Amino acid sequence: MIGKRILVVDDEENLRRVTQLKLQQAGYEATTAGDGKQALDVLSKHAQDLVLTDLKMPGMSGIELLQKIKQEYPEVIVVVVTAFGTIESAVDAMRMGAYDYIIKPVNSESLKLIVYRALEHHRLQEEVRNLRTAIDRKFGFESIIGKAKNLLSTLDNASRAAQSDSTVLIRGETGTGKELLAKAIHFNSPRRDRPFIVINCGAIPKELLESELFGYTKGSFTGAVANKLGKIEMADQGTLFLDEIGEMPLELQVKVLRLIQEREIEKIGAATPTKVDVRIVAATHRNLQAMVEDGTFREDLYYRLNVIPLTLPPLRERPDDIPELVAIFFDKFKQRLNRPGLKLPPSLLAYFSTHRWPGNVRELENVVERLVVLAPGDEIAVADLPDFLIRERPAMEAIQLELPPQGINIEAVERELVLRALQRFNWNQTKAAECLDISRKMLIYRMEKFNLRKDD
Repeated sequence: MIGKRILVVDDEENLRRVTQLKLQQAGYEATTAGDGKQALDVLSKHAQDLVLTDLKMPGMSGIELLQKIKQEYPEVIVVVVTAFGTIESAVDAMRMGAYDYIIKPVNSESLKLIVYRALEHHRLQEEVRNLRTAIDRKFGFESIIGKAKNLLSTLDNASRAAQSDSTVLIRGETGTGKELLAKAIHFNSPRRDRPFIVINCGAIPKELLESELFGYTKGSFTGAVANKLGKIEMADQGTLFLDEIGEMPLELQVKVLRLIQEREIEKIGAATPTKVDVRIVAATHRNLQAMVEDGTFREDLYYRLNVIPLTLPPLRERPDDIPELVAIFFDKFKQRLNRPGLKLPPSLLAYFSTHRWPGNVRELENVVERLVVLAPGDEIAVADLPDFLIRERPAMEAIQLELPPQGINIEAVERELVLRALQRFNWNQTKAAECLDISRKMLIYRMEKFNLRKDD
């Protein structure tokens, strides 16, 4: 708090000078103004953290000054000073946005305490705002990168679904970002300030899943030495994300159905049900409709979950998004792994676009991280790429070729391609031939044809 700027506004010179001195002795940077007009003039020229103003002043009153500050400088804290007989006016000032009031004569310790509390309150508010901004940036729908129509359609529906309390079912292959979308829905919903609780139904043994979800009471079974709060109760007033819901055993599915229908749960060993208020977002990589037909998933639960279905497309269906994702992941890992000077030539992006990415965005991110960690030089080379990317080779339409208006000598182009392949692999003929998709014998023939030697 030391060094915070405070403006003291009072028409009585002695009082404002004494107050200024007390604040300066406490380590604050204190400025004074004789009336409301002077105070606004100071605020227009020098930012202040707090204004300490008398209520009764000639010309512009303290209430009028408070109103103008709240209109023009809403981040500035205002504390009002009032005589004992006019406390009602101070209460009115607090209704209009003042943080607190001090009664004259102003006691040094009371002044320091109220100013400290006001500035601490402001600091905490600023911290909350910064955290909220960080959360919005991290979990906003814009954090899900891509411009493919099928993805944008899903995000548009998700943003509208976020404003409701309806159950959402997210479908998508492993690695498409289902949990990220679930978080975006929660943090853009009216429940954003309440818990977001995740449980992966496929990662917990079946015999433990019920107690993890619903909790239990002390003595309900051997080893239950204390009451345990389940994930559902932890999510009360917030959002429960049931990841891989398709892995949930049939006997638990009926209990989740009751949760959705009745808004209540039965803890293991409890005599009465517990009321809960949670919003359900579920996700799966499996075809639940086919599971319903097979009898491995309850039909009634499927329809309860499938109120708002959202599908995240696999990465192979949005190839135009891959170069942007690669660039973003590359910048992210360069900073995280302290390799700020590392470069990724744009010509290499085509290699990423031809792979089908069965692990989707997660697999792509892992590959980029591996490149940043293992690249020996200051620039990523073709030889640094995983073998599966080099083998697949970029399609011709992914390679940017421009034909000059005056035409071009095709043999000169061929010579340049052979030379560049040799240079890229330090004249390793086997690797250069693989890169050009020709035999080593054919490469040697072309080297002789174009008179290419290492000193070239």
